[in-house]
Amino acid sequence: MELKDKIIVVTGAASGIGRAMALRFAREGAAKIVCADLNAEGAAETANEVNGMAAEVNVGREFEIAGLIDKVEEEIGPIDLFCSNAGISVAGGVEASNDDWQRIWDVNVMSHVWAARHLIPRMAARGGGYLLNTSSAAGLLNQIGSAPYGVTKHAAVGLAEWLAMTHGDDGIKVSVLCPQAVRTEMTRGHEDHVAAIDGMMEPEPVAEACVQAIREETFLVLPHKEVLGYMRNKTENYDKWIGGMRKLNRRFGGFGSL
Repeated sequence: MELKDKIIVVTGAASGIGRAMALRFAREGAAKIVCADLNAEGAAETANEVNGMAAEVNVGREFEIAGLIDKVEEEIGPIDLFCSNAGISVAGGVEASNDDWQRIWDVNVMSHVWAARHLIPRMAARGGGYLLNTSSAAGLLNQIGSAPYGVTKHAAVGLAEWLAMTHGDDGIKVSVLCPQAVRTEMTRGHEDHVAAIDGMMEPEPVAEACVQAIREETFLVLPHKEVLGYMRNKTENYDKWIGGMRKLNRRFGGFGSL
């Protein structure tokens, strides 16, 4: 799909990957970019840069996502591309509190579910649309130091796969973004974490990879090319791969999560 003249929504657009996406989509000639974020001031700053619309949205609440979709489609027009990009991290393992597990589940997984729930029927009725869901390399490989992050990002990948195989015949295109460490507010202070073992990428190349994937309608977006090799190692010999991850856990387990 080409992005010129398209109506696009980006969540988590106040900073980091979301902001870089909005700026990059604007250079592609998007008709209107809606910049949504819990940080209303940051969303407005990004929107001002792309001549877009800002929206204060907590993606951990279904009614706010539904309201955002309704508002855009009523006031601007049919959404061509919805980038469900916002995400959070919680440190720890199974001992993390139920409240933390629920909070990260709602933001990292259910926000994608709710966007699809309220958009896919509309998109299918008009012949198609595009969903770009941000997961993480942790959704393919797992996350040292954070069970909630690794589990929810795996679920985000699984959901994207299900949407692609179930609604592809409805004209719905799906891509899932799975980078390693990217220089954002979430990764600030974690430059020595395991996720940055292959380097800390700037948000701009990640946004560029998204544009290329959308243009080519590619499902898996891997800005860090090393991730594909790690995936192959995992499927080739799962036990050996887990042994390697245990070594990484001994080395990096004390750093906490991203």
